[in-house]
Amino acid sequence: MTVPRPTEAAEPAESATAAAPAPRRTFGLAAATALVMGNIIGGGIFALPATVAPYGTISLLAFLVLSVGAVLLALLFGKLARRSPVTGGLYVYPRDAFGEFAGFLSAWSYWTMCWVSIAALAVAVVGYVDVLIPLHGNHALQALVAMAALWLPAAANFAGTRWVGAVQVVSTILKFVPLLLLATIGLFFVDADNFGPFNASGQSVSGALAASAALLLYSFLGVESAAVSAGEVRDPERTVGRASVLGTLASALVYVLGTIAVFGLVPHDRLVESGAPFADAVNAITGGGWGGTAIALVAVASITGCLNGWILMAAQMPYAAARDGLFPAPFARLGKGGVPGFGVWACAVLGSLLIALNYTAGPDTTFRVLVLITTFTGCVPYLLSAAAQLYWLARGTRDRVRPAGLARDLTVAALSFGFSFWLIAGAGYAAVYQGVLFLFAGIPVYVWLRGRKDTVEAAA
Repeated sequence: MTVPRPTEAAEPAESATAAAPAPRRTFGLAAATALVMGNIIGGGIFALPATVAPYGTISLLAFLVLSVGAVLLALLFGKLARRSPVTGGLYVYPRDAFGEFAGFLSAWSYWTMCWVSIAALAVAVVGYVDVLIPLHGNHALQALVAMAALWLPAAANFAGTRWVGAVQVVSTILKFVPLLLLATIGLFFVDADNFGPFNASGQSVSGALAASAALLLYSFLGVESAAVSAGEVRDPERTVGRASVLGTLASALVYVLGTIAVFGLVPHDRLVESGAPFADAVNAITGGGWGGTAIALVAVASITGCLNGWILMAAQMPYAAARDGLFPAPFARLGKGGVPGFGVWACAVLGSLLIALNYTAGPDTTFRVLVLITTFTGCVPYLLSAAAQLYWLARGTRDRVRPAGLARDLTVAALSFGFSFWLIAGAGYAAVYQGVLFLFAGIPVYVWLRGRKDTVEAAA
């Protein structure tokens, strides 16, 4: 197997050179950290407390485990970004280590996770809009709201990466401050009787922990945001790692404290059925509807801001692969604002189709299915990136790295690999089966593109 040189990450394919100007490095540390936090703190924190409530308070333990795992992944991506500080990180790392097929699988899996996740986020916003404007269970209206939640941030992406960064900073502040207030003030109103049983699932403790963690991973997707956008980050060798760790730690703090507050404020039997758990938690503090309305506004702004960042992620991963000829050429075209416009259109259209299917099949069951599919498709690039780091460490870094530093990097990479593998197993047979189908559907695309690429290279 031929292993590409690391410098090839920045070399565009012949077919894309004319249409793909170099991306602008517009994200500083604040914007990169906001991108990480904005993509992590989105629909997940607002919707998932009710989704994992049937497992009991063991899901709080799962949140703590996930927080540690997410920090490990942040450290891993920071190290990998030092080696390949270019756009498309989770595609570039496996490609440089194992060749183009591994890179393609990682890019395809991550891209699938992005547009499926975008659809799930748009569905999540509907429950909070219903608090503000009752939709009366009308599926057509719910689908329309979800479509609007998707296409408004898609339009913002066409304005360019500078606008995306600005929107991320503003939306992150708007949602982080109220959530932090609930995560702190709400703890003073917690009633221990509301928590319910430790393990309400009927499964073993280890099974319930893995199953709830697989669902909750959805709320931590985005830890890799700075690494994926490294081509737009200033001084990426230092900034990507710092932004990833800072954004993950701040998000984990809000997540853990906020979820404890929700579990302690809303009775367990009500939380299981809740469509807007944070609004119910704030209503429990204020004793009325105005608090729930306020948090619903925050939730809508938060999820919309999160969609803004995820749409950028969904466009940038195939952009990096398309520059190497491993994704269709239109994905490599940058618009005037520095955003891959075709990639934005593609994920918005696919997300819209998934939303339409969601409200045909029934949103209550489909949201859970979408979340578990994103767990599998998101963990595949994590797994391959951790394997790439282990490969580089094993290949010949020992004589150039201090023993303490080598031991630390090996530990981070090995634990990240094991963490990703554990989450895939916890997603369940159905999610893994459906995720594998999504993954294998990309193989004919790779075969076609690789065949054309080899033909062009042979003729040249």
